[in-house]
Amino acid sequence: MTASTKHFKGPLSGVTVIDLSRILAGPYCTLMLAELGARVIKVEAPGTGDDARQYGPFVNGKSAYFQSVNRGKESIVLNLKSDDDKAIFRKLLIKADILVENFRPGTMEKLGFGWETLKNEYPNLIYASASGFGHSGPDMYRPAYDMVVQGMGGIMSVTGHPGNPPTRIGMSIGDIGSGLYATIGVQAALYHRQLTGEATKVDIGMLDCQVALLENAVMRYHVSGTPPGPLGARHPSITPFEAYQTQDGYIIISAGNDSLFAKLCEALEKSEWSTDPNFTTNDLRNQNVEKLKTKMETVLAKNTTSHWVDVLAKFGIPASPINDVGQAATHPQTVARNMIVSIDDPITGPMKVSGNPVKISTFEDPETRIPAPNLDEHRDRILKEIDL
Repeated sequence: MTASTKHFKGPLSGVTVIDLSRILAGPYCTLMLAELGARVIKVEAPGTGDDARQYGPFVNGKSAYFQSVNRGKESIVLNLKSDDDKAIFRKLLIKADILVENFRPGTMEKLGFGWETLKNEYPNLIYASASGFGHSGPDMYRPAYDMVVQGMGGIMSVTGHPGNPPTRIGMSIGDIGSGLYATIGVQAALYHRQLTGEATKVDIGMLDCQVALLENAVMRYHVSGTPPGPLGARHPSITPFEAYQTQDGYIIISAGNDSLFAKLCEALEKSEWSTDPNFTTNDLRNQNVEKLKTKMETVLAKNTTSHWVDVLAKFGIPASPINDVGQAATHPQTVARNMIVSIDDPITGPMKVSGNPVKISTFEDPETRIPAPNLDEHRDRILKEIDL
């Protein structure tokens, strides 16, 4: 057995996932399932496989993008338009617990593997779909990528600074959000199956997930009747809670209640601010946010970000510098929590990727991860398992 066919021990050990998904939303879901111990068999199209195999950066010809979200999985190539390969796929489904796909609605039905068919043929199989708009509604057949649902879902409208051009969130929140919600749905479906014996369909729409992630912005719209807009680095409901300019850069300060605000005033040697009629409550501070920001930045400009982070820490006030990705990835807290792990791939050599933020006390969190599979790497072994 090669390194890439071993599986982590975790709460989902013994669960088998057939992964028809590609690029990011579905693969992120199955990555999380693999990180929790499930066996994930990635079924890929002939020739190119998952589209993400063609996305850079590349190391010795292998996609690091693909590596980052497909580590620990197995790969077999099947043409689901071929009768012979459909027969192989059906044998895989017999032993599977979960099927994950992120095709446009209707595609699986055309292939003969829609939910209405599968639930009768494989009554133990949980079916999870992550599509742009879900399997209902007027837009269900529309194509979508991450950027499309970021735009449609309202998230870009509250991102960036007022008056500036539309700003994409700096990571694929449309894909990652739906991948995480799919993971939650699959695990709930597994628990439901354990209790009742009934397998179910999990229907995830990327647009739905973006609306869900808007959290209090939806509430603020319905309360005020006015759509919220971008506020830069400022929180819309809490003050002080934003990025403030210092002598050499910016500092994040989050004083989320009146007690923390009083401590902040003490730390800045401006205790009188806490009794100023403009600032005595959070609501008043929100109404006078620019006035307070001007006062704070006048003080903060007298010293460096590092200085103020240390000062505020002594007073128990949440504060931080604005790290770049390199600083975040090498931060002692990140390292201590094993959030940067290694993949020792025979093609790429050692590679660093993000770790698993779900830490479970009874299971190990290894410092190394199994590489992403080469296309069709596990075909012979998988076929042998299903007696072909």
